[in-house]
This record gives sequence, C-alpha cells and structure tokens, in this order.
Amino acid sequence: MAERTFIAIKPDGVQRGLVGEILGRFERKGFKLVGLKQITPSRALAEQHYGVHKERPFFAGLVDFITSGPVVAMVWEGDGVIASARKLIGATKPLEAEPGTIRGDLAVNIGRNVIHGSDAPETAEFEIGLWFDAAELNDWTPSDQTWRVEA
Repeated sequence: MAERTFIAIKPDGVQRGLVGEILGRFERKGFKLVGLKQITPSRALAEQHYGVHKERPFFAGLVDFITSGPVVAMVWEGDGVIASARKLIGATKPLEAEPGTIRGDLAVNIGRNVIHGSDAPETAEFEIGLWFDAAELNDWTPSDQTWRVEA
C-alpha cells in the first residue's frame, strides 16, 4: 500500500469557501483521495488530536478554534504523500510560507492558517485512526493511475 497522510481543512478554510481550491491542489498533484468527511470536532477529539501540545500555553486556543465550526477531514494516498503534502501546505506561519503554497496563497495569520497536515508516518497513522474508522477509507484505483506513477 502507498503512503497515506491526514489532511484537515480547518474551520477558517471551510468558512472562507476554500475547500474546492485545496482539494484541487492535491488532486492536480496526483494524489488519491481515500477518505473525506465534514465534521465539527468534539472537544475530546480535538484534545486527542492536539495532545502533543497539551502543556503549551496555546493548547486551549487550538482546541477552541478547531471545535468552533466544521472541519473537512481527509486521507490522501500516494508515493511520498506526507512530505509532498507538507510542501504543498507551506510553513506553519503563513507570513513565512512561500507563494504557491496553500498557506502562502490563502492564509495570513498563524491562528487562522487554513489547513493541517500530518508531519510524519507515525503522526499520520495516529491522526487517520483518530478521525476515521477503517470502513470510511476507500481503497480504489483511479482510471488514470498509469499516467500518475510508474509501475
């Protein structure tokens, strides 16, 4: 199986109508969407997701923000998808993100930086398992697969 990553369009991205734009960037890159849902996360889910930051002063704000509205949760699959997605997303601080990246083009403030992406295989596995049941992930083969990657 190819590598998978978890991507979430945060409430600011959903409210600003950026879902289609962001989905399109991942599709044009050639990655395969295997899981997609819109959900307003519970506090418990948010606290688990951001658990690594629990002792940080910004933890409560992260949890409040991610639970403030709908999130579009996704699982993308493809060779090198974790590292490539991080490049597509751009730096955490939008003002440091390169033009052409999602954050460089669409975000202005670190507290409203539009999107989250897993940063490592272990993180991706944890986040996918947290946000999705196995039955919600679809293993399928795009008809243009031979044009995406070498066999």
